[in-house]
Amino acid sequence: MKRTSQFQPHSVERQQRADGSILLRSRHALSPAVERTGDWLHVWAEAAPGRVFLAERSGAGWREETYEGVLGQVRAIGASLLARGMGPETPILIMSGNGVDHGLLALAAQYVGVPVVPVAEQYSLVHGAHGRLRDVIGLIRPRMAYVVDGDQYGEALALDALHSVEIVASRPGSAQVTAFAELLKGDESVDVDAAFAEVTAETVGKILMTSGSTSSPKGVPTTHRMMCVNQAQLADALPFLRERPPVIVDWLPWNHVFGGSHNFNMMLANGGSLYIDDGKPVKGLFERTLENLSLKTGTLAFNVPLGFGMLLGALEKDDGLRRRFFEDLDLIFYAGASLPQEVWSGFERMAMEVKGEIPLMTSSWGLTETAPCAMMQQEPAPRSGIVGVPVNGVTVKLIPDADMRCEVRVKGPNIMQGYFNDPEKTRAAFDEEGFFITGDAMVFLDDNDPDKGMRFDGRMSEDFKLQSGTWVRAAQLKLDMLSRLTPLSADLVITGADRRQIGVMIFPNVAELNREGFSLQEEGGAYSCALLQGEIRRRLSERAREISGSSTLVSRAIVLAEPPSMPEGEMTAKGNLNIRKVLVRREKLLERLYDDNDPAVVTI
Repeated sequence: MKRTSQFQPHSVERQQRADGSILLRSRHALSPAVERTGDWLHVWAEAAPGRVFLAERSGAGWREETYEGVLGQVRAIGASLLARGMGPETPILIMSGNGVDHGLLALAAQYVGVPVVPVAEQYSLVHGAHGRLRDVIGLIRPRMAYVVDGDQYGEALALDALHSVEIVASRPGSAQVTAFAELLKGDESVDVDAAFAEVTAETVGKILMTSGSTSSPKGVPTTHRMMCVNQAQLADALPFLRERPPVIVDWLPWNHVFGGSHNFNMMLANGGSLYIDDGKPVKGLFERTLENLSLKTGTLAFNVPLGFGMLLGALEKDDGLRRRFFEDLDLIFYAGASLPQEVWSGFERMAMEVKGEIPLMTSSWGLTETAPCAMMQQEPAPRSGIVGVPVNGVTVKLIPDADMRCEVRVKGPNIMQGYFNDPEKTRAAFDEEGFFITGDAMVFLDDNDPDKGMRFDGRMSEDFKLQSGTWVRAAQLKLDMLSRLTPLSADLVITGADRRQIGVMIFPNVAELNREGFSLQEEGGAYSCALLQGEIRRRLSERAREISGSSTLVSRAIVLAEPPSMPEGEMTAKGNLNIRKVLVRREKLLERLYDDNDPAVVTI
């Protein structure tokens, strides 16, 4: 099959050390990087002043801001910040989701050396999640906070924790706040050029909060060097980014490193255009995504597996959209979880039907602390689930266990130096050689050929032992069970630590179950439905006939009636489950799962 897009071939140096650890690094040299994000803005404002950089929906069309226009607004906002006495010690809390004004404020703050702290909008809009917002405010102590709409965010803005913080809103409404338009007026009394000159590669551009899926969220100071080097690494891996300006129509949230650093900065670094998709891959908002794609399609497509699965279904039903989506596409890139193979194959088939060739379909691996890309599958992959090899300039340290499953540690110029105001967690995050301890696990596709790449194999902390002493690789097992239980299950938790058998606590896809005619009745926090339980039993039994060994046999299940709670910490802003929180908060349901006489429990 013919595939489009240039890529840098894998060329990995593997060093086996006497202590059993393995070092991996690319043999390719890392290209030079700019010092500051503002350097990119100057380059493209001069080279392509009229090209669209940022756009968002406005009525039936788009509000489009060019590189030249963005630079002018960034300098004006930067002057307003400086006139307020703001600097490296006065961060700006951004409480709203993606938007042009959000982007302008973030770039302006970085331009003059003021860190921004974007947080999930759910922290402000969900009443029960305000505790998370208070935690962030207490940690970073912002001087200014931004929201898009003063009335919409009014409840959060009334928090005592924001009492002395200047609030800025694009649409003030009835709230007594500073209008964003005031920042755009600038201030001639300050020297913006001098402030920009003082920004260095070591200046903190943003503080990103970790997801909190395995512990409480931590602040990750992200320097200009981390962001700029990572874009050089990505463009080295995917040289077509430098050949023509990329275009994306993207919903991924900027409070997360995937959307806010990887994608946003990829457009800025390469003179691309970012059209903000105000839809999401959820019921009621995905229709907006399809409307946006009917107006504009990109050269790159980024999404999570759920989003690609929904998009595949929509493209199958719309010949015109399918043609427009693929005709100029260089890259399909998924992250956050493994892309189901049937979705991968569906996109390959469609691409061949539309244009006779397949764009580069790939993924990478990294964390908030790695800015984010540390490994990438930059060659065409034979299937989904491969995260590739170290990007240029990164050294990966692998610590194999008896099964050659490797704990992953990393070192490089895109890796953070430590957590914000947390020396204890910083010390625990690095080993004696200065490698960042990620907590993730990987395996080689081919033990004898590191150029084949690696496959993500879950979190070390999620694994557990059964009473028999058998290790259970929970993350990989979860992916398999989600596939087996689709579309009945929206998410699930693998159980069994120190027990005789593996079980699964299922968060159901209630809308799908209702459509299928299942009659759900709650009994003490669990759903009891003979028809649904029978279907789950059938699928578990079918799977049991295909596998061998207690380490992968799931023999019991329970369907939870209450969805995961963000206020209680069971679900992160990214939509990931905090497994520990779920198991602790639902301890009684966990005990019921191992009661063979409980009518809500499915056993095989």
